[in-house]
Amino acid sequence: QVQLVESGGGLVQAGGSLKLSCAASGFSIRFNTMAWYRQAPGKQRELVATVTAYGTGTYGASNYADFVRGRFTISRDNAKNTVYLQMNSLKPEDTAVYYCNRPAPEYWGQGTQVIVSS
Repeated sequence: QVQLVESGGGLVQAGGSLKLSCAASGFSIRFNTMAWYRQAPGKQRELVATVTAYGTGTYGASNYADFVRGRFTISRDNAKNTVYLQMNSLKPEDTAVYYCNRPAPEYWGQGTQVIVSS
């Protein structure tokens, strides 16, 4: 059974850091491109970052939305079957529910809340 379980969210002051984790089960993240999305209240869900799968020719390559580039880092630990999102220099506009995603076949985690206070 496929599962994605996010953790690490919470309340942090602007300028602070958080590290989100996404523990996967039922499949190997090594062979899957993985992504983080976020959804702020009243807004559409948006892509934050992706990291490519083994066998794509660009294994481990990461891509970021412009609004997080230089502040957030996506990474993977294949041994732990876990994807991470290190978030630094957080801003109040980063407040959202953050979701772990496997694009294909599509699967979503339940989300973890991040609140950045000014």
